Amino acid sequence: MTYTTQMHAARQGIITPEMEIAAKKEGIPAEELRHYIAEGKAVIPANKQHQCLNPNAIGSMLKTKINVNLGTSRDWKDIDMELHKVRQAVDMGAESIMDLSSYGDTRAFRQKLTQECPAIIGTVPIYDAVVYYHKPLKDITSEEWLDIVEMHAKDGVDFMTIHVGINKNTARRFKENRRLTNIVSRGGSIIFAWQEMTGQENPFYKHYDRILDICRKYDVTLSLGDACRPGCLADAGDISQIEELVTLGELTRRAWEKDVQVIIEGPGHMPLNQIEANMKIQQTVCQGAPFYVLGPLVTDIAPGYDHITAAIGGAIAASCGASFLCYVTPAEHLRLPDEKDVKEGIIASKIAAHAADIAKGVKGASDWDSAMSTARKNLDWEEMFRLCIDPEKARQYREEAKPEKEDTCSMCGNFCAVKNMNRILDGEIVNIYDE
Repeated sequence: MTYTTQMHAARQGIITPEMEIAAKKEGIPAEELRHYIAEGKAVIPANKQHQCLNPNAIGSMLKTKINVNLGTSRDWKDIDMELHKVRQAVDMGAESIMDLSSYGDTRAFRQKLTQECPAIIGTVPIYDAVVYYHKPLKDITSEEWLDIVEMHAKDGVDFMTIHVGINKNTARRFKENRRLTNIVSRGGSIIFAWQEMTGQENPFYKHYDRILDICRKYDVTLSLGDACRPGCLADAGDISQIEELVTLGELTRRAWEKDVQVIIEGPGHMPLNQIEANMKIQQTVCQGAPFYVLGPLVTDIAPGYDHITAAIGGAIAASCGASFLCYVTPAEHLRLPDEKDVKEGIIASKIAAHAADIAKGVKGASDWDSAMSTARKNLDWEEMFRLCIDPEKARQYREEAKPEKEDTCSMCGNFCAVKNMNRILDGEIVNIYDE
């Protein structure tokens, strides 16, 4: 039996090698994962051209995955540095790398990623079109926009963000219901500007069937971009966001009719008390397709700490149904992230993902915590370091303030509750001040 996409295979009852690998990582039967993929509730982004891929599955019933955004810009164009960040991200356990390069030889960088990087690779073709054609935005033709999509597919990209939901109707509703921060999506602002200047319909929406044919041919997972994601708390859950989401729900159905895998992109900035409802609306409107969220950031006032605001929102979002967290670094809203920012963003996202997995009862998620708790009870510092999400930082903190006695820390010393409880329960005498 032959198949074109992972979804096509799943619907024929075929368990692909990618499903076998991904299911083993999840600790579930491959047949169970095949069923989720057939329904569109899980995806395995796996371009046929990406030969070095180590596949992972994304879905709300699975372990929450994280994506790391990287890439060059006009002000920061060191490709070697971006490749170093890629390797760092993979070593730290990121399942996905998204290349957002907007300057230089973007194709060479993209091809290097798909030839050497085992993580899922995502891109945003709309950025690359502006770089590749190197001409005024309004002069790029519909055909040229589509050619870039096919180029990325040929280059081995596993998923692509396509800003297809902001059609003429969505744009009209946006202009009638103005927002505090307008459109903050880079891709969304570009295609909105192109439509306004040319008077034409969004080419990705107008020629959506052609995009689906490209995705089906190479097995590219379609990431339906949220051009109207809220860029501040005041814009969260407004008409523009919901209008676009309804359109994305319709486009999801059309993609599934061609066996094309789909994920839906989501907010953005959003108050804590709106996150759960937003996740449920997405699941309903988009029929359970995996939800990919940037944050959400739960406050607007923390530049320099937005990895924290995003982790708070991401943990809630994933516990309520989101399945894919796009990391946010301390550099968000301020600059291109450096190596330290990348690490901080990944750790924050991994904490959020793990916390969500515990909350939603993912098989085996809490085993890690139980092992850490046992090590703490036993005052086994080496085992604690081994189990840390960031062993290097934990060890550094202890080394910087060494305690007088190795079985305590400099915070409590002889007042250590764990040490004293272990001793008293073993029938020993505890004399805190005499020791």
